[in-house]
Amino acid sequence: MNKINRISLVAGLFLLGGTATMWAEEDLKSAEFNPITTGVTSLSITPDARGASMGDQGAATDPDVNSQFWNSSKYAFAYSRAGVALSYTPWLRKLVNDIFLANLAGYWKMGSQDNQALSASMRYFSLGEVQTTDGSGATLSNIHPFEMAFDVGYSRKLSEKFSMGVALRYIYSDLGYSSYADGAGDVKGASAFAADINGYFVTYPMVGRNECQWTLGFNLSNIGSKVSYDNGNEPAFLPANLRLGTAFTFPLADYHNLTFSVEANKLMVPLKPRLSDYDGNNEEYEQALQAWKDQSSISGIFKSFHDAPGGFKEELREITWSLGAEYSYNQQFFLRAGYFHEDKFKGNRNYFGLGAGFSLSVLRLDASYMIATAQNSPLDQTLRFTLSFDMDGIKGLFNR
Repeated sequence: MNKINRISLVAGLFLLGGTATMWAEEDLKSAEFNPITTGVTSLSITPDARGASMGDQGAATDPDVNSQFWNSSKYAFAYSRAGVALSYTPWLRKLVNDIFLANLAGYWKMGSQDNQALSASMRYFSLGEVQTTDGSGATLSNIHPFEMAFDVGYSRKLSEKFSMGVALRYIYSDLGYSSYADGAGDVKGASAFAADINGYFVTYPMVGRNECQWTLGFNLSNIGSKVSYDNGNEPAFLPANLRLGTAFTFPLADYHNLTFSVEANKLMVPLKPRLSDYDGNNEEYEQALQAWKDQSSISGIFKSFHDAPGGFKEELREITWSLGAEYSYNQQFFLRAGYFHEDKFKGNRNYFGLGAGFSLSVLRLDASYMIATAQNSPLDQTLRFTLSFDMDGIKGLFNR
């Protein structure tokens, strides 16, 4: 249980969802330290073990049940007609023991040609139990802040090699804190709506005598409205994100395949103005801050590509990179590894991912483990578990 007040709870939510790390003191004091802040940052947390073990990526990897988070257009190329998966992530267990992310996802391919699919997912991020106190340290109440999202998607093959998809999402964020020191007047939860637009391309080039697989994928996610905390006084942008990835699969031998993948991500969120960028001119700073608050989410997406005070150099720092590899034997046994990199002035999330999976005709179990490279990072040793069910496999059991 954490004793925190109203302000630290909101700030803590930003860190828990998107940039949970420990920064060096010299980085915090640097004028170059300028991370992007968003609302409902839990939307950016990887829900499934497979994606996490490959360095938090999945835009261009093979389709699986959890493609809704990474790139829902991949469902049109899914091998099975339907599937369901449940994932669980104990979050920041080095700091607390009651924060977690749970995610449920599924899809169903329609039509005689299996060229289109319906999909859905629901995620629930719990911040556990929080004890709020006033300035004197007296207890006000015990609250249970959480964030959740529910989405539905549709994907379709537009050709034998290319598919596109769209997903519509409802988002709810309930920080559950009191807006007054005496506990009177509770702040209501904030709602928002968003959409994803994505695409997936696959081809099979020949390398020597081997038929390989090369894929490309993109996802524009969380494009939608803003969320307003504190009765509308603190509006925040959703973590709108551009995801681009590619993967190459090479057959090592019969039943043995090796996949290498790389992915880049860019938050399409405008930077919040800082007083230091205005040479201490409070009036200009307040005007810029109000303009930032009044800015629409769509205009903010376009501005996010050219608003960094440090120019093009700082814009490049906002891009995160993921490298991953996956070995599979007969699509039944899997070993995975990956690396995620974020610039130290934009959050400093840098870590390795390791994982394994085992698949039968009916179910698959995946697990991942995170090893942070940043010293004292609370993300270190994060575990994820995913249990997937192949509905074709279940149907086959009853038809025997």
